[in-house]
Amino acid sequence: MNTTPKTPSLEDIREAHQRIQPFIHKTPILTSSAIDAMAGCQIFFKCENFQKVGAFKARGAANAVMKLSPEQLAKGVATHSSGNHAAALARAATIAGIKSYIVMPSNAPEIKKKAVRSYGGEIIECEPNLIARETTLNAVVEKTGATFIPPYDAMDVIEGQATCALEMWEESIAFDTIMAPVGGGGLLAGTALTTHYISPDTKIIAGEPEGADDAFRSFQAKKLIPMTVPNTIADGLLTSLGKINFDIIMEYVDDILTVTDEEIIAAMRLVYERMKIIIEPSCAVPLAALLKNKERFAGQKVGIILSGGNVDLAKLPFK
Repeated sequence: MNTTPKTPSLEDIREAHQRIQPFIHKTPILTSSAIDAMAGCQIFFKCENFQKVGAFKARGAANAVMKLSPEQLAKGVATHSSGNHAAALARAATIAGIKSYIVMPSNAPEIKKKAVRSYGGEIIECEPNLIARETTLNAVVEKTGATFIPPYDAMDVIEGQATCALEMWEESIAFDTIMAPVGGGGLLAGTALTTHYISPDTKIIAGEPEGADDAFRSFQAKKLIPMTVPNTIADGLLTSLGKINFDIIMEYVDDILTVTDEEIIAAMRLVYERMKIIIEPSCAVPLAALLKNKERFAGQKVGIILSGGNVDLAKLPFK
């Protein structure tokens, strides 16, 4: 993988989109007049819950794998991930005809472990903390020679995730604001880059759970503050914000808004009831942030990236 920390240009992002085209869906944008009426603005939902592997992560993983050299491909790829990136990388590796070694925390949702296995990934379990994930990954890389494809903190991954916003802008909607969830920051950083190039006046606002608010605190402090003990229903956002991502976010993101788990569940339920589509809790965070701060978005055209739909249906949080 290209490790030079060069920020992708708009041309790079367009090339990435061409590169990964055969391996991803161009996901639809859906609307809901009922949710618009509640929110007091027009919302355009970019449905990455319909993406390959059920999440936007298919984009970054495919881009990173397709940019590997023949020597790197021969030894396979490795990563640590609690879910969607794990499945996305396993799938991208299988398409490329190479091995993938996926370090997953023991408490990762069973649906996500099943997905990784179904895409041909070899799972190595570890304790559910960042130190254990990184230590186990290092051991795997040392043993196999596999190339580490980070879940978010790498330019090739960010470049791939940036193609989601590129597709949104191709729809010729004059977005006043685009919103995305933030965990590691790959989707947010990519979205911010694409939008900065195409429509620099459009605001980029992230939603983040209060129980995993390292991006919010880092953004306020203007320095990276790692997450130590995250606790939120939004399991896709439990990770710490990446360093490369943080630098891009500080430059191009306008604000980060936090929401409670109760607000996330209410937004998630609203999408299920009104739009009849499956989204995972992480996905509902930007909508929850918008509904909590309605006056801020009044009358606007707002794009919201629904980041993924991999939820354990046996554990839905609705009463």
